[in-house]
Amino acid sequence: SVPFLIRLFPNVLTKFVFLNFLAFPFFVDLQHPELLLNNTISLYLTTEPDITVGIWHTVPGSRAPESQGKDQRWYEEALADEHPVIIYLHGNGGTR
Repeated sequence: SVPFLIRLFPNVLTKFVFLNFLAFPFFVDLQHPELLLNNTISLYLTTEPDITVGIWHTVPGSRAPESQGKDQRWYEEALADEHPVIIYLHGNGGTR
């Protein structure tokens, strides 16, 4: 009966294979990474109409004293300086 149900409801298979409805760790507000990680801020990019991607910007430990108490504008300007940017793509778990 399981193959028949999967054939009828392919979304069920997608949910159980990718598990993208789970957010781990549990009970953590991922919109406020500064509570979990030092020198980190949450930003949102609009890539296309009606599509917004959430990102975390973490500055290296060497810039930690400089980043203390700074606002979002400082982090955005830090992205534009001469330092390299490393992009980490975490997968499809629904978390950052």
